[in-house]
Amino acid sequence: MGYPRKLTRRFRGFDNFAISFTIINIISGIFSAFGFGMVAGGPAILVFGWIGVSLMVLFVGAAMGEIASAYPTSGALYFSAGKLARRHRGAWSWYTGWLNFVGQIGGTAATGYAAATFIQAFVAMQWPGYTPTGQRTVLITTAILLVQALANTYTVQLVATLNRISVWWLLIGMSVIVAALALVPTRHQPASFATHFHNGTGFDCPLYAAMLGLLVTSWTFTGFDGSFHMSEETVRATVNTPKGITRAIAASAVTGLALMLALVYAIRDYSAVAGASAPPVRILVDALGTGAAKLLLLVVIGAMLFCGLANMTSNTRQIFAFARDGAMPGSRLWHSVSPRTRTPVKAVWLAAACSLLLITPAWWSHTAFTAIVSVNVVGLYLAYGAPILLRLRLGKEFRPGPWHLGRWGVPIALTAVVWIAASSVLFMLPHASPITPTTFNYAPIALAAVLAVATAWWFATARRRFQGPVSYGSPDEVAAMDLI
Repeated sequence: MGYPRKLTRRFRGFDNFAISFTIINIISGIFSAFGFGMVAGGPAILVFGWIGVSLMVLFVGAAMGEIASAYPTSGALYFSAGKLARRHRGAWSWYTGWLNFVGQIGGTAATGYAAATFIQAFVAMQWPGYTPTGQRTVLITTAILLVQALANTYTVQLVATLNRISVWWLLIGMSVIVAALALVPTRHQPASFATHFHNGTGFDCPLYAAMLGLLVTSWTFTGFDGSFHMSEETVRATVNTPKGITRAIAASAVTGLALMLALVYAIRDYSAVAGASAPPVRILVDALGTGAAKLLLLVVIGAMLFCGLANMTSNTRQIFAFARDGAMPGSRLWHSVSPRTRTPVKAVWLAAACSLLLITPAWWSHTAFTAIVSVNVVGLYLAYGAPILLRLRLGKEFRPGPWHLGRWGVPIALTAVVWIAASSVLFMLPHASPITPTTFNYAPIALAAVLAVATAWWFATARRRFQGPVSYGSPDEVAAMDLI
C-alpha cells in the first residue's frame, strides 16, 4: 500500500471479527434505541424492521469488505476513496476522512455517555436517594473515557484480549437475558403481537412513523469499519478483514433478532413501558423483578463499556492513518508510534480528548449533546458510501483483492449506496411532532457545520498540500523503513 510498517500484526481473524462485533454491540444498541422504536412503529417495525435493515447493512458490509480486501490499510475508507477516485482524489479522500473522523468521535462519545446513563440508572435502583443529573453523567463519562484511553495505550495484544472477552460477554449476556425473559415470566404477549403497529411520533402519516422506526436498527449497526481500520494489525488482512466485517454484521443480525423478540414479547403495559425513561429496564423489572433486573443491567453496562473501548481503538487507527498522510493539524505528532508498545499512544489521547470535548455541552443541555452526536451515524454512513460509490463508478476497472463478490459486486454495491442515501435522509428528518427546541433534530445543522469547516479548510490551505494517500516509495524502499 506504500507505507512503512509501524504497527505489529497481532490481530487474528477472530480478533478482527471481534472488534466490529463489539462496536456494533447488539445489547448496547437495542437497549439504547428500543424506546424510540416503541414510539415509531412499535413491535412491527422493531421486529420486521430489524430483519430488513440488517439485510441492507449486510449489503453495505459486503461492499465495504470487497474494498477492504483490495486496500487493507488503517486509512480504510478515506484511503480507498482516494485510490478509487478517477478525478479530485484529494477532495474525495479529504471529505471521506473527516466524515469518518467526526462520526467515530461521535460514536466514542455517545457510547460512553450511554454507559454513564445506564450506570446512573443502576445506582438509582440500588440507592433510591440518588438523583441522576447531566453534570454527573458528564463526570462519569469522563472517567470512562480515561479508563478506555489507558487500556488503548498499552499493547494491541491487550485490546485484542479484551475484545475476545467482549464477544463472549455479549453472547452469554444476550443468551441469559433472552432465556430469562422467555422462561421466567408467566405471561407473554401473543404471537400476533409482533405485527402490532404503534405511532406515537405525533405525525399523522403512519408510513413516515414506520420509516423513522427503521433508525433503531441503523443506530445499532454502526462502527463495523473497525475491522477495516485494524487491517494493518491483522494477519492475512486481505481475507480476514472482509470476513470480519461481514461475519460481525451477520452474527449481530441473528443474535439481535433473538434479543429484540425477547424484549417485545415480554412487554406488559405498553403505554407504561413506552413512557418510561429507560423502556428496556422497565421491561426487565416488570418481567423479572427488581433484583434480577439489576443483575442484567450490569450485563448491559459491561457491554456498553466494551463497545466504547473498541470504538476508541478504531477511532485511534483512523486518526493515526489520516495524520500519516498529513491531513490533520499536528500530523507528525498524531501518527507517531510508541517504540515500547507499538501503538499510536498520542492518537489515543487525541481521540479521548475530542470525545470529552464533544460531551461537554451535556453539562448544560442534553439536547445540545444529542445534536452533536446525531452526526455520528450520518457521518459514518456517508463515509461508508463514498468509496462504494467510487467503486461503482470504476466498473470493470476496479481491481478486487482475494476476497471479492464476483458478478454480484456491482448490484450489491448499488443496493448499498441506495440504502445509505435513504437512511441518511431519514436521520436528518424531524423525529417527533410538534417540533420544538427540545424535539428538533439538529443532525442536519451539525452535519452542515462539519462540512462547512472541512470545506473552508480545504479551499484555504488543504487543497494545495493534501493530494490524498501518500506513497513513501517503492516496495523495496518501504520495506527498508519497516519498524524503524
